[in-house]
Amino acid sequence: MPRHKIPRCVRFNPDVIYFKPQGIPLRMLEEVVLRADELEALKLYDVDGLEQTKAAEKMKISQPTFARILDSANKKIAEALVKGKAIRIETK
Repeated sequence: MPRHKIPRCVRFNPDVIYFKPQGIPLRMLEEVVLRADELEALKLYDVDGLEQTKAAEKMKISQPTFARILDSANKKIAEALVKGKAIRIETK
């Protein structure tokens, strides 16, 4: 039986929920879903410039968990950019 998911502290609430390639209607695109915790991890690490340990503390999770979330977010964004998919940001 898997462990229950520990709630993550997510403070950032984006103003937009979609990014997509220009000139292609959204209904024609596949989409990648970026979870709220993945966006928070990207913000803390890449935008705010925090080290993983400090960012993990802010999210109230372990550093290895933070690293897995960050890796997942980076893969989703890379897939969307390379394959021309839309990115939908999941809100809380």
